[in-house]
Amino acid sequence: MMRKRHDKELKAKVALEAIKGEKTLQELAAQYEVNPQQISFWKKELMNKAGVIFEKKSVAEKELEQAKIHEEELYKQIGKLNVEKDFLKKKYRQLYGKDPD
Repeated sequence: MMRKRHDKELKAKVALEAIKGEKTLQELAAQYEVNPQQISFWKKELMNKAGVIFEKKSVAEKELEQAKIHEEELYKQIGKLNVEKDFLKKKYRQLYGKDPD
């Protein structure tokens, strides 16, 4: 017999409903066609790991922060390069009396 694979959204939904306690595990198992023991496991996992959500920043938030920092560094580098370019243009004009091509 092949095992069913359940996506994380379904697991979270079923576990939350189990925590609410409005339906029994058997009712939820029948509704979602899942073994009651599996629901108990998902419920326990959710309760044990719920605190992690509030402890750490999500991966997406970390990546966004890193992207913003990288963007700032690039803008600084662009500014520095523009200053250098303007300086070199000025020196070229002084030496050759014309604009560089």
